[in-house]
Amino acid sequence: MTAFQCIPIATETAARFRATGTDDRGNPVRRIVATPGGGFPCRHCLRLAEPGETVLLGSYDLPKPLGIYWTPSPIFLHEAECPRAEVVDAIAPIVRANPLVSVRAYDGEHHCLYDLGHVCAGAEVDAPLARALGDPRTAFVNIHTARPGCLLARVERVLDGA
Repeated sequence: MTAFQCIPIATETAARFRATGTDDRGNPVRRIVATPGGGFPCRHCLRLAEPGETVLLGSYDLPKPLGIYWTPSPIFLHEAECPRAEVVDAIAPIVRANPLVSVRAYDGEHHCLYDLGHVCAGAEVDAPLARALGDPRTAFVNIHTARPGCLLARVERVLDGA
C-alpha cells in the first residue's frame, strides 16, 4: 500500500474543547462516562476510551473537504489530556474497532470521488483504503462511521522527505 498517515484532530482543537466546554458549533460539550463495549473513539489519540474514562461529545468542523462536501461531525474526545496519535502506515485503532466504516476519497479540489467510496467493517478497511490512496486522483481520504457518519480520521499519503 502507498505510505499513508492517519491524521487526528489538532491538539489545539482538543485543548479548546476541554478548556471552554464548547464545541465548534457553539454547543456545550457533553460529558459521558465510557461503558464496556460502548465504542467511544477519541479523535485525538485515535484509540477507544476505556470503561470508566470520561469523554467529551461535541460537534467538530472538518478541515477537509471544503466546499459543497464540507460538513461538521460529532466526535468523542478524552476529557483528560491524551497524546496526539502518530499513526503512520497503520490503520488507526478506532477505525479497526468500528463495525462499519465508510471510506470517502476526495480529489485536490475537494470533490468526492464516488467510484472510490466503500463501506466495510473497520477490520477490512485495508483494501478499499489502498485502492483510494493508489488512485492518482485522490488527495485525501476521510474515514467515517458508516451508520451515524461521524469522522474517525483523515488519511493522507506520506510524501517522500516529509
